[in-house]
Amino acid sequence: MTLVERLNAYERLMRLDKPIGMLLLLWPALWGLWFAAFDIPDLDLLLIFVTGTVLMRSAGCVINDFADRNFDPHVERTRNRPLASRLVAPWEALALAGLLAGLAFALVLHTNELTIMLSFIALALAVIYPFLKRGFSFPQAWLGIAFGFSIPMAYAAQYGKLVPVVWVLLIANVFWAIAYDTEYAMVDRDDDIRIGVKSSAILFGRFDVAAVMTCHAIFLVLMAVIGWWQWLGALYYVGLAVAAFLVYRQYDLIRTRERDACFKAFLMNNWVGLAIFAGLAADLLFRIRLGWL
Repeated sequence: MTLVERLNAYERLMRLDKPIGMLLLLWPALWGLWFAAFDIPDLDLLLIFVTGTVLMRSAGCVINDFADRNFDPHVERTRNRPLASRLVAPWEALALAGLLAGLAFALVLHTNELTIMLSFIALALAVIYPFLKRGFSFPQAWLGIAFGFSIPMAYAAQYGKLVPVVWVLLIANVFWAIAYDTEYAMVDRDDDIRIGVKSSAILFGRFDVAAVMTCHAIFLVLMAVIGWWQWLGALYYVGLAVAAFLVYRQYDLIRTRERDACFKAFLMNNWVGLAIFAGLAADLLFRIRLGWL
């Protein structure tokens, strides 16, 4: 294998060619930073969290593929992944994951003690998740905590402490992650049943669509409550309204339970995250310019 081919394999192993997971990890981090600062956050923290998100998502993908290296060859969607197709050796994957996590930790060292302590929990959440699918029927709940743990870290880095709203925002993100990752799991349900991998799509069974929409609804209600709690204005709720419309569009897609439609619904969650962030950032910026904050 040439150097270019090997680098391309590493890129695919880190999913740099598929940024959706990176974006779904990024939006909660940005929500946390903006909520904590109640303004535009410090530029250095913004750069640390954006770069850290890219690094940790990449490391998580590598660990996930290492854990699934004996399952992926038997699933149509994943059989051509670098580890599944033996383009990358397991030891290379572990070395790459270690390098990426180390770089992310080097960034966290530029924050404060509380954030550094929380980063060890975040790392544990990321490492454990890929192995849960062997025996835990609801791994999507763990994923929601892992994908949302940037929220308490953002508050710790920007605000210096953890306040009650942190945990409500984290819980909201857990319900959102359960919703979108169940949509993702609906794509692979038949293959997962055949090879013995657990998922919420299997757990919910024929109630999968109802469960997804219930989780989306709880997520949106909690985000509305947080907006009221934090004295946010109309622009924030405009963003939530756009997010609610996008969630409704997902229902139109997943109710057929067709693979391509479920995957399209999953991808739509990037725009849900963006809509909420845009409403939050616009509302804070508008109120600051008017001198209301």
